[in-house]
Amino acid sequence: MTSSPISRRAVLRGGAAGGLGIVLAGNLEAIAGPATALAATRPAVGYGELVPDPAGLLALPPGFSYTIVAQAGATLLESGQPTPSDADGTGCFLGREGSVLVNNHEIGGSEPYPVPALAGLTYDPGARGGTTTIEVDQHGRRLREYVSVAGTHNNCAGGITPWGTWLTCEETEQRAGGQFLKDHGYVFEVDPHDRAANQNPVALKFLGRYSHEAVAVDPYTHSIFLTEDAGGPNGLYFRWTPPAGFRGGKGALRALAQRPDGDTVGSLQAMSCYLGSQHIADLSEATTPGTRYKVEWVDVPDRDAKTVSVRKQFTDDQVTRSRKLEGAWWADGGAYFVASFARHSDGSTNEHDGQVWFYDPRTETVTLKTIFGVNQDPAADTGNFDGPDNITVSPYGGVILAEDGEGVSHLVGVTAEGKAFPLARNELNDSEFTGPTFSADGQILFANIQSPGYVFAITGPWGRPSNADVADA
Repeated sequence: MTSSPISRRAVLRGGAAGGLGIVLAGNLEAIAGPATALAATRPAVGYGELVPDPAGLLALPPGFSYTIVAQAGATLLESGQPTPSDADGTGCFLGREGSVLVNNHEIGGSEPYPVPALAGLTYDPGARGGTTTIEVDQHGRRLREYVSVAGTHNNCAGGITPWGTWLTCEETEQRAGGQFLKDHGYVFEVDPHDRAANQNPVALKFLGRYSHEAVAVDPYTHSIFLTEDAGGPNGLYFRWTPPAGFRGGKGALRALAQRPDGDTVGSLQAMSCYLGSQHIADLSEATTPGTRYKVEWVDVPDRDAKTVSVRKQFTDDQVTRSRKLEGAWWADGGAYFVASFARHSDGSTNEHDGQVWFYDPRTETVTLKTIFGVNQDPAADTGNFDGPDNITVSPYGGVILAEDGEGVSHLVGVTAEGKAFPLARNELNDSEFTGPTFSADGQILFANIQSPGYVFAITGPWGRPSNADVADA
């Protein structure tokens, strides 16, 4: 996400051209092919060639259209203040009249429109981030918009729980001092339907204090899997295992956090990968889709990082690191998670412009499902994509990735057969897409352009996207 000091767009490009091998949703063992020359990768038709937008905002396939649900600084919250800046990770829930969205706001510093620090909903009045909740009708038209959590810092992505709440993540290691009255770098739970449940926000400190990006929750064990977007050294992939007897449900995580042992309840562990007996120090070592590593888990010594950042508490031979761990989504019995890019200059073994991994809790393995080779010309809209960030699984097969690379930005669809296609193009600027998520009935795709700050409801002739090559169409 772009508010991070290690922004994807701030990294100097380099390295050799690569390719794209993808498989997501559908047959998890069907591999589209190894990484090869990028020119050999032919995109799929998907929903058709994008049609330029006369309004200069969002190019979509034929028959598709969008509604602006909210706009930073333009639409108003119920409390009278403008919609906050920098909409990011988004959860979508079934509502009485349509859908309920919980929008993160990745506000860390000078963004023009903060989340209003309303009484009772504010964790730290010195922090300007948080979440807003938007109720929309069945057509995606906004009905209400209001603050759900305030006083948090740099809310990036998060994840939906099996019991219908949103976990919002602070992507920061900010300590108390100056304007900040409390430490930050935590996860908070947001109820999309019950505003009273969000009163007096409680940090879920047992999930650790670090640069959180996103989470995926196992609906059977209620274990939580978390990505860390950090560098120097690169970030880690975590698992939190609940204590014996824990039953997930609304308010259950908050209750855990408020126990006398709430800061350390359950176990927080970092992932360590092996290929046979060979330890894998960095996920960028994998260059071919289908690469599978055995997973072990290593206890975090000090999850609140009182003196040393969590990722710095391990040596490289103890854990497996990755540059820019980003989006996460639970589907197909496991957790998908994204590494946005890797470069030699950031300590990565190999260079790429995006990986998607699948963690299988039944086999304790991670498998590389997607790899994007280095995009040599990101300013050209030629079907080459880079910097995947947020991820959602499509009800029509495959997945949708929010592009946070350089140059042209897209929502990138990936067919179940493993071919990529543009689903939307940002025609306003080069800001990243964020927060793709479908309504419960699959009729609306909600997504955001982070800056200057738009929330869109996208509708159209949804169905299984065409896997045909563009050249054959």
